Amino acid sequence: MAKAKSAYVCSECGATNPKWVGQCPSCNAWNSLQESVVAASSRTGRIKTGAAVPQSLEEVGPSALTRLPTGIAELDRVLGGGLVPGSVVLIGGDPGIGKSTILIQALAEVGKAASVLYISGEESADQIALRAHRLGLRGDAVRLLTENQVENIIECARMEQPQVMVVDSIQTMFTGMLESAPGSVAQVRESAAQLVRFAKGHGIALFLVGHVTKEGTLAGPRVLEHMVDTVLYFEGDAGGSFRIIRAIKNRFGAVNEIGVFVMTEAGLREVGNPSAMFLSRQGDAVAGSVVLATQEGTRPLLVEVQALVDQSHLSNPRRVCVGLDTTRLAMLLAVLHRHAGIVTYDQDVFVNVVGGVRVGETAADLAVLAATVSSLRDRPLGRDLAVFGEVGLAGEVRPVARGQERIREASKLGFRRVLLPAANMPKKGERNDADVELIPVRRLSEALEKLQ
Repeated sequence: MAKAKSAYVCSECGATNPKWVGQCPSCNAWNSLQESVVAASSRTGRIKTGAAVPQSLEEVGPSALTRLPTGIAELDRVLGGGLVPGSVVLIGGDPGIGKSTILIQALAEVGKAASVLYISGEESADQIALRAHRLGLRGDAVRLLTENQVENIIECARMEQPQVMVVDSIQTMFTGMLESAPGSVAQVRESAAQLVRFAKGHGIALFLVGHVTKEGTLAGPRVLEHMVDTVLYFEGDAGGSFRIIRAIKNRFGAVNEIGVFVMTEAGLREVGNPSAMFLSRQGDAVAGSVVLATQEGTRPLLVEVQALVDQSHLSNPRRVCVGLDTTRLAMLLAVLHRHAGIVTYDQDVFVNVVGGVRVGETAADLAVLAATVSSLRDRPLGRDLAVFGEVGLAGEVRPVARGQERIREASKLGFRRVLLPAANMPKKGERNDADVELIPVRRLSEALEKLQ
């Protein structure tokens, strides 16, 4: 069997060098050589015994996925219904956001029906035991290992034969085949590759915990996200109580699915009705506030959008967004001026989505403009109104996906009026089972007239 060896590969031109140098001899790029594992090639060109052979797609029958529930409904929702044997899940988030907490809670539940193994490269066994005791979890079903070397982890996993395994975190792991320090690009990539091959070869559901950079992206090589089956991001303010798990990639379920949690003294508690949590129904209606019916994956969600428009004393008025795209806000204000005659070039405009939610879909356009005009005119829109719709550059209000589900979610929470695109109205012959008044609009100017 050929023995693997390390070499230094240029990230610019792909040239291989036996040792590290500051400048690539082939393309003259500086600091581009990265350590990598290079397997010695076989001298013969014959196919080895037991090699895979191609087959027709018709010969491959679809197999039913047997999912293993984690015992946490919101986490199962994000995963697509539970854990799939042999799947690899990468979960990232800011330090202290609750990654280790949610995983130890999930293992405690999964351990009641399956064998689990928790590998920690950052914390000692005493620290993990103290956290489990603080959360009130029974740890008799959770096997614990504190180790950093991948070869030792794989050997231990062969003996334990777990069905679910957690590695916390991948940046602390290293392999003896490389000489670079743990956390380097080469170590993270090779350590993850060995763990992924082992998990898929033995049908183990594997969780990999990843660090994030200052920009909020997963640290380490970008190829790490392509090696795994599911990528989850843990969002939320570490000082606040709300936590959101968002699926960015999922080979076994829907992407952009979210799970909502609240951090308590007893750990993370799932929120079954997040719409009610994100709405601050306080007192009378105020100007500049409107409820948006948005969609996160397969889940309709109601969030409050607030806008503050104030006279600016700067030559370049400010456009600030929290939870929305600032560039799109500037575009919407231009549409508001061009097609509704409302001027904001001498006003500072601040827009915020309450609760720390990030809305990335264009269905928030109509709600943002409604809140902006409400603040500018100092006229409340009412506490029983929900809004959704995309606004085009020509001033038209365009339809969005899953309109009927948004309407039903608004009706369930007590809203009596919904401002929506005319194309999202129930078609002829369809039954509107939501007890709400639907206000269809086709143009932005028509929407603003109906909001007066």
